[in-house]
Amino acid sequence: MALRAQVRTRDGWAVQHAVVTVTDMTGTQVLRADADENGAVRADGSLPAGAYTVIVTAVGYAPAASTALVTASGLISAGQIVLARQGGVELPPPGAWSLDPAHSSVAAVAQHLGISSVHGRFTEFGGRIEIAEDIARSRVDAVIGATSIDTGNGMRDKHLRSPDFLDVERFPEITYRSSGLTPAGPDRWTVHGELSMHGVARPVDLDLSYLGTGPDPWGGIRAAFHATAELRRDDFAMNYNQVIQAGISAIGTTLRVELDIQAVQGDALPS
Repeated sequence: MALRAQVRTRDGWAVQHAVVTVTDMTGTQVLRADADENGAVRADGSLPAGAYTVIVTAVGYAPAASTALVTASGLISAGQIVLARQGGVELPPPGAWSLDPAHSSVAAVAQHLGISSVHGRFTEFGGRIEIAEDIARSRVDAVIGATSIDTGNGMRDKHLRSPDFLDVERFPEITYRSSGLTPAGPDRWTVHGELSMHGVARPVDLDLSYLGTGPDPWGGIRAAFHATAELRRDDFAMNYNQVIQAGISAIGTTLRVELDIQAVQGDALPS
């Protein structure tokens, strides 16, 4: 066997799509191998004794390069190779982070007439993220203005604000408060929390992906996240439905929520 290695993130998750390339001292590629689903890299054969360069690449991660010396065994045993997320630290620095509505979106998709989808978004929202030293103890609190629903159709939006759906006169805010995080993969977590909407509070989990951290043009530090969840309208006492024909309703009972969030480090957004 010419090569043996294990590719991991800093928190120990396998990088399944990593590629390991080995070049000799002239820069000529002598070996290339892909990591398997466990991040393991194995390549058969043997290499002549000498010095080689081992380069590991993966989409979304900074490349890693090292020098390996092959002896008479003909084997490069690279051990565990750790890749860092490209462009920044592995996780956002601990402390307070403020959601930036101008560079974020809160959207939902519902099925319409059983054949297509209606897309909507909320244009007014805010919140705060508290990143803990122990990432599993981090928290998020968010508030959405229910009346800010926008589907691109004024008549439909008026109906969604009515007592048939959001009933914004009685329940002007939608709130989400997390209670914990569970790791779900490299840079992925399940956020456990409670969603309050239309006067009903239910546990709702978010599938969260961390997209990275970096400086912004205004002197701040930003972190980006993408999250999804599925909600059932009847869980929140929104039972209105117009049946078009047998088995087909005007609006589906399930909503897919998609969040694209930028948060700025600190207790307040820059002016």
